Parts: sequence; C-alpha cells; structure tokens
Amino acid sequence: MEATSLLKKDHAAVKALFKEYETAGDAEQTKQNLFDRIQAELDVHAAIEEQIFYPAVQEGRSAEAKDMVLEALEEHKVVKTLLEEIAVLTPADDEFGAKMKVLRENVEHHADEEEKEMFPEARKQLSEEIRNELGARMETRKEEL
Repeated sequence: MEATSLLKKDHAAVKALFKEYETAGDAEQTKQNLFDRIQAELDVHAAIEEQIFYPAVQEGRSAEAKDMVLEALEEHKVVKTLLEEIAVLTPADDEFGAKMKVLRENVEHHADEEEKEMFPEARKQLSEEIRNELGARMETRKEEL
C-alpha cells in the first residue's frame, strides 16, 4: 500500500475509535477498552511515521516539508504526553473525559493537517515507487510492533 494511503487508513481507524468512545455513555469498561485500543493504534502509528515516513519527507529539498515534519513531531510529543496522563487514570476519574476530548482534538487536527498539507507535499517530492516502498516498510514495521 502506498505510504500516504496507509497513514490515511490509520487516521480513519483512530477517528472511528474516538467516535465509538463518544457513544459509550457511562460504560466505564468500554471507555477503558477503547482508550487502550486508541493508545495502541497511536503508538504504532507515531512509530512508523517517525521511523520511516517523516525521515523520507524530510530528505526532500523542500524547506516547507522540513518545517511540516518538525511541527508534526512536536504534535506527536503533545499526544504522547496526553496518552501518558490518561493511562494512569480510569474513566471514573473526572479528568479522564476532559483529557480524552483534548486528545481527540489534537489527533484530529494533526491528521487533518497531514492529509491536507504534508501528504500532498510528499506526493510532490517522492515518486510513486518510493511511496510504495515506504508503505511496504511501514506495513512490515506495524506488524513487528
């Protein structure tokens, strides 16, 4: 699968989990299970972006692409901090729902920004062959993680 298509698929999967979380109501175990799945998805997704996709985008000649990667890495740090904070809570804790909302907003903003700005830049800089090779490497890495 082509790299940006794989990443878009990941984005859609996480967004669907967030929607499921929103409809969980007061079901604390369901909310906990959904958080665990979201965390696992985001951990793997961030790893393949940081280890494989971002370095390839950053190697391009575009200063804009390099700036996009730096911003994306900062956004990843924010998301990772939120995940760590939520992981020590339970859905019964008052802060859990608020932090989940902030997490969702950050993740959706990040995904939308990548899809609208970084992915077109990557398609411009990287040949289809290279994007397919990156996608294959990312799929392999996802399986390993």
